[in-house]
Amino acid sequence: MFTGIIETIGTITNIVKEQENVHLTVKSDFTNELKIDQSVAHNGVCLTVVDINKDEYTVTAIKETLDKTNIGNLSVSNSVNLERGMKLGDRLDGHIVQGHVDQTAVCTNIKKENGSTIFTFSYDFSNKNITIEKGSITVNGVSLTVVNSKLNEFSVAIIPYTIENTTFKNIKMGDSVNLEFDVIGKYVSRLTNL
Repeated sequence: MFTGIIETIGTITNIVKEQENVHLTVKSDFTNELKIDQSVAHNGVCLTVVDINKDEYTVTAIKETLDKTNIGNLSVSNSVNLERGMKLGDRLDGHIVQGHVDQTAVCTNIKKENGSTIFTFSYDFSNKNITIEKGSITVNGVSLTVVNSKLNEFSVAIIPYTIENTTFKNIKMGDSVNLEFDVIGKYVSRLTNL
């Protein structure tokens, strides 16, 4: 379980394809604190550490992960938002994030406004995922509050600190991002659609 509060930005240093799997090697400033089998969220995608070598570690993404996320679009030297699993007893500064991406979205607009930047994202509604005004959404692993909710589109307002300390500074219109919808909202939506 995660909180959506990004700890650091890592850099992809190597990508190896093996059958339908992809092994990603990441350079991170917290690698020395990791253990094999530990979960780390990469742009919101929970992946297991399978190897550690000095200041780099390797994780494996399986076909299902590659099909539902933008992890397969990463290249060597790309930056990724990183968060280690939450410690029991810590404050929950973001919201409950599972690290199980529901789908991707496309950035359709970026607008600077009164000290923040408004990012708008459009997604395929066929999975019946929804957002609500002032509800939580996770975009590339970052816990955010929805400021404009529509059927297949929403916006978020990003403060300068978040832009500087996450990969939001690299997002351009047309870019694909990973979405994890609020877990409580998903259960309520499922129950009302039975």
